[in-house]
Amino acid sequence: MPNDRNEWAKRFPEFLAEAEILLAKSEECLSHLQLISNDKDAIECMLSTLLKLANKADALALVAVSEFSLHIHGLLNHAQNHVDLHAQALDALKDCFTLMAWQLELIDQTTGQLSLDDSEQTSLIEAFAYQVGQNQFQPPVNSKPFRLVSFTERQA
Repeated sequence: MPNDRNEWAKRFPEFLAEAEILLAKSEECLSHLQLISNDKDAIECMLSTLLKLANKADALALVAVSEFSLHIHGLLNHAQNHVDLHAQALDALKDCFTLMAWQLELIDQTTGQLSLDDSEQTSLIEAFAYQVGQNQFQPPVNSKPFRLVSFTERQA
C-alpha cells in the first residue's frame, strides 16, 4: 500500500509540528501548576491539549502516543476533583511529558514506527497514578493495551 505510506508521510510533519506545540502547551500548564497549585484553568488547558494530542496521534495510527496521552488525561481528569496535585505528582507528570517528547522525536518518519516497548510508559503512568492516589491504576474504560500499529496496518 504505497499510497497509504505516501499519505502518512505527507501528514506526519504537520502532526509532529502540532504535537510539539500541544506538548509545549501542556508543559506550560504544568509550570503554571508548579507556581499556583491546583489552578483549574491550567488543569483544564492540560486536559484539553492531552486530548487533542491523543486524537491527532490516533488519526495517524500512532497508538503508543495516543494511548499514553489518554492514560495521562484519564488520571489527571480523575485527580483534579479528588486530590491535591502536590510537587511529587507534578514531577511524575513532568516525567510523562519528557518521555512523550522523546517518543515524538523517535517516531520513524517514513514508517511511523516507534520501536520501543511500553515498559517505561507503564512505569511512569503507574508512578503518576500512585502520586494522585490511584494505587491500583486502571486504564480508561475505552483504552486498549499499548501496542504499536503502523499506518498501513491501521488502514487494512
